[in-house]
Amino acid sequence: MQPNTLLDAILDEAGISHAGLAAHVNQAGRARGLALRYEHTAVARWLKGQRPRGQVPDLICEVLSARLRRPVTLDDIGLGVPGEPAAPQGTTLSGFVERATALWRSDEQQRPHLLGAPALTGTPAVMPVWEWENPPEDVDVSRGGRVRVTQNDIEMLRAARGHYEQMYRKAGGVATRARIVGFLNAEAAPLLRGSYTDATGRQLHRATGGLVAIAGICAYDSDAHGLAQRYFHQALRLAKASGDRGLGAYVIALLVNQSLFMKEYRQAVAFAEAALRTAGRHITPALASDLYAMQAKAYAHLGDGTSALSCIRRAETAAGRIRRGYEPDETGYVQPGLVNVQVAEALLSLGDLQAAGEHAAAAVDSPAHDRGRVHRLAMLSTIELRQGNADKAVAAAVQMAEQVRGMESRRLRDRLREVREHLVRSGGSGTAEAAELIDRALRVPL
Repeated sequence: MQPNTLLDAILDEAGISHAGLAAHVNQAGRARGLALRYEHTAVARWLKGQRPRGQVPDLICEVLSARLRRPVTLDDIGLGVPGEPAAPQGTTLSGFVERATALWRSDEQQRPHLLGAPALTGTPAVMPVWEWENPPEDVDVSRGGRVRVTQNDIEMLRAARGHYEQMYRKAGGVATRARIVGFLNAEAAPLLRGSYTDATGRQLHRATGGLVAIAGICAYDSDAHGLAQRYFHQALRLAKASGDRGLGAYVIALLVNQSLFMKEYRQAVAFAEAALRTAGRHITPALASDLYAMQAKAYAHLGDGTSALSCIRRAETAAGRIRRGYEPDETGYVQPGLVNVQVAEALLSLGDLQAAGEHAAAAVDSPAHDRGRVHRLAMLSTIELRQGNADKAVAAAVQMAEQVRGMESRRLRDRLREVREHLVRSGGSGTAEAAELIDRALRVPL
């Protein structure tokens, strides 16, 4: 049995206790001629995954519908008929909101079935992207709830996205994840369930989508890949509700990056193509440059040098068109030198060490935020070792080990271990000292 997170979340929204729900269900049963004697212990069992008998699931819906002043279905409370598929997330926006906020609540409670869930592959991984690309669109996203959403609320969500993004860059996703998930539950969930017009609702869904994407990045950085993917899929659905194609393309870029990590190279190529094709003119030069660069990496891993080099040219052309101040906040990660380090990785896979080294050096010479600098130094160290330049490799590794202090990130730890392994294997001058520095950084548990 798995916990019924949907019922847990909707009880929280309704502000009804376990004992209160039991009493209301007993009362609703009496109106139907049923002699029910449920207590709070029964509700606790339902929340743990036990299915109530007979008409009780319908009575729970009746009680909650009256309390929330909106229809509540069996699927909404996690008690859909066994063996019958639940309504897909995309069917109704309100149903999606209930499932999304239930996930945030479960994540904040650190439910183990969420943290250890594997990432979806095949059709289930592709469907959210297909649904983002294709009709139907959301004609009206307005909602009638208890709390009226204002422009100040939306500005608060936008400011929070920037705040948690900076925290992630400086401290890593492991340290930041609990903070942003707590914020989603405390601040974003009540607003999504609030009262807003269509115009305000689109801004609300866009602002929330940007926040949820950062939560997904933090989950990815924490090695919770199934959870990260669910956050990315949520962000994609919120982007569709906002009507902002550019935001959707940004979220797909995050899915492309995760696909590369999972070695799903053909999926990475297909997702990037979907973003570029569907968003069209709404894709900014910064995002286009990153999508093409990631496509180049995927093609290089697939051994398709011609396609990889073609994507590298497109990435470099798009990067040359970037105009600071004309990009949305979300693409701020595409800083000078990012395309260089992506291209360096693609060229390394193709075996062109000299060109890869030039791009890696250019990336390190460009300004970058703390986290980006660690990745760039790791790539430069790896390439210098491959070229036989042990001294330069050690110098880059030492800088990398110093830069990573204070960051809690499983992805960065992967990079550190990879560089350490290369250093130890090479056995050149100074490599043992650099490896020891990396060991010190790795000794601190996350």
